[in-house]
Amino acid sequence: MLFNSFHFLFFFLVVTSLYFTVPHKWRWLLLLVSSCYFYMAFVPIYILILGITIVIDYFAGISIESAKAKNRKAFLTISLIANISVLCIFKYFNFLNHNFSFLMHGFGLKNPIPYLSILLPIGLSFHTFQAMSYTIEVYRGNQKAERHFGIYSLYVMFYPQLVAGPIERPQNLLHQFREKHRFEYFRVSEGLKLIVWGFFKKLVIADRLAIYVNAVYNNVPHHSGFSLFVATIFFAFQIYCDFSAYSDIAIGLAKVMGFHLMTNFNRPYFARNIAEFWKRWHISLSTWFKDYLYIPLGGNRVPVPRWYFNLFLVFLVSGLWHGANWTYIIWGALNGFYLIFANISQKFRDKFNQSVGLNQVPKISVFVQTTITFTLICFAWIFFRANQVTDAFTIIKKISTLRGPLFIENPSKMIYSLAAIGFLMLIEYKREYYKGRVKFFDNKNWLVRNFSYASLIIIILLFGVFDGGQFIYFQF
Repeated sequence: MLFNSFHFLFFFLVVTSLYFTVPHKWRWLLLLVSSCYFYMAFVPIYILILGITIVIDYFAGISIESAKAKNRKAFLTISLIANISVLCIFKYFNFLNHNFSFLMHGFGLKNPIPYLSILLPIGLSFHTFQAMSYTIEVYRGNQKAERHFGIYSLYVMFYPQLVAGPIERPQNLLHQFREKHRFEYFRVSEGLKLIVWGFFKKLVIADRLAIYVNAVYNNVPHHSGFSLFVATIFFAFQIYCDFSAYSDIAIGLAKVMGFHLMTNFNRPYFARNIAEFWKRWHISLSTWFKDYLYIPLGGNRVPVPRWYFNLFLVFLVSGLWHGANWTYIIWGALNGFYLIFANISQKFRDKFNQSVGLNQVPKISVFVQTTITFTLICFAWIFFRANQVTDAFTIIKKISTLRGPLFIENPSKMIYSLAAIGFLMLIEYKREYYKGRVKFFDNKNWLVRNFSYASLIIIILLFGVFDGGQFIYFQF
């Protein structure tokens, strides 16, 4: 079920109304049944896959907590293997099989292993990682094993963040399902405003930019370097607005009912370096990899070569997490390279900045650093968005010349897109540099504040793209 559908609007109104109506002791059941219905609206049969992993992890958590020290790791391993196996079968089997076929062909042999005709379950990587964090935290002793099967199931299936995050930790979310949440006007109002802002980013910006980006990136040979350059910039804002919109809506939906989900984005395009960008972008995934892969590998508490290896490996795995395609792997490798190169060149860059006096002009320094970071991120996005690796290199080659006419199918829609991006960046600039407050959205005057959001709703209705466009991260 898509957030940007009338089906979901009806679902949300019914579920939320019932949530504040039914007795507290039955609310978990209402949310669990509702979440199952929400997930089954995509491909009903895949609820069985989710159910199997839930059963395995539920009993694994109890077994880990109850077992003797030497057996605890065995139960954790069983749980992790079960989750990773599901990911490998549905997300990576055909990718690995295709590459194996290519390798066999090089030796003049035929691959006997058939391809699987299966669809990737919606949001598989997200709820798999959330389930894995539970058993890992139980193993580490940071979380007690959940004995209530229904509440544990709800932890994995909570519908606001089920298919695209934020990827929650059990310490933050599990206990909230036992807390009694009352209807509070201010909290509900703040949640609804966050939902509206999310819909603005999705319908007015992301889905409108997607029209141009898809037209250009899906037909690379017939577009100029200038058009591909504009499409790449547009994609940077499309993916940000699309994904952060989902997070905003998810956090807003949960907030309406009294649940607190973690912040997933923090104005990433104002980052001054790549390391800062990854502290602002998809925070729930970045911290997941940090806590469960980077630190166990040794983090930065190892010799420098091993530290660089750890960084590169984490981003390589991050790229693979996003999709079974070499484009995603190269995208992850690029980001890993950026971080390693930044560390290697730090002293040189500091000396250069000092020699040209850049450090003495803070505003110019911030502008230069932000621009360079955004440029590097956009370059990496080329691989993320390209349909195949050869397309990505063709795009880079064409952009390097910036020749040819600019593709404009509809001038008015192009103006709308540019105006929407400008408005977004103005809001984020104010929130970044002026204590997070925007005069009209955060005005102390009730009338001004609510009139601003009412105007935003009108803009959504007038300029939004209502074609039922799926969120980008649903495919992951």
